[in-house]
Amino acid sequence: MTNQTEIGFIGTGVMGKSMARNLLKAGRSLVVYSRTKEKAQDLLDAGAAWADSPKRVAETANIIITIVGYPSDVEEVYLGAEGLVANARPNTYLIDMTTSTPSLAVKIADAALGKGIHALDAPVSGGDIGAKEAKLSIMVGGSSEAFAVVEPILKHLGTNIVHQGKAGSGQHTKMCNQIAIASNMIGVCEAIVYAEKAGLDTNKVLQSISSGAAGSWSLSNLAPRMTSGDFDPGFYIKHFIKDMNIALQEAESMGMTTPGLSLAKELYGNLAEAGLENNGTQALYKYWDR
Repeated sequence: MTNQTEIGFIGTGVMGKSMARNLLKAGRSLVVYSRTKEKAQDLLDAGAAWADSPKRVAETANIIITIVGYPSDVEEVYLGAEGLVANARPNTYLIDMTTSTPSLAVKIADAALGKGIHALDAPVSGGDIGAKEAKLSIMVGGSSEAFAVVEPILKHLGTNIVHQGKAGSGQHTKMCNQIAIASNMIGVCEAIVYAEKAGLDTNKVLQSISSGAAGSWSLSNLAPRMTSGDFDPGFYIKHFIKDMNIALQEAESMGMTTPGLSLAKELYGNLAEAGLENNGTQALYKYWDR
């Protein structure tokens, strides 16, 4: 694939907009679709073309990237009558970067294969910061041949790109990522609240513990947002709850218990019920601050 390849991009939310912008900065030709055109306006101003439906994207582009909200959105965009699989041309490459269910990734890959289309599941980690800086971690499931073709495109979006295996493997890997984050976020919040109650300077505490054995991405990037009262979404609570529900269902199907994940889901669920579902995941801090 060359720089002249037409890339379709569906989903211009917190993550998607920055990812699409990085493709434009790399000189890639881009056609975008979002349910609300206004959300894509700055991309259009930067040179992207507009498509008024997923079908139109499928008729235009030969590599299509999606990052939408929920598995139901993924299913509609890919498998609906006006969706990508039904309308893409043979030898098109479809890359779903939404965090979705492994079983749906397999279903999409099978449907695409029947039409001579290549489908990959490639969820990401790194939040709004990783998306803006093109430093996302990208976990890819699908054929190794298709991965080799699209890897140069993915390198415009991330720095840690790993082909995990067959269709669905990317989504399973993302579940591992979310399980690790879920319990870690509880620890990060408890550490910050403990520091405050002990009368410590939280900035100095973070300076000491972020680079030690307790260090984590959440501690370095989200704890400072907690202490400054910044709860804007780099990743929505409502989407994290969606991810945790997927992980819980997958773990149950494998006969695995996940007490840490279950507790995190309960705590975040309490915040969502309190009307905080559109806050960033760092707002878990508010569970102790209420």
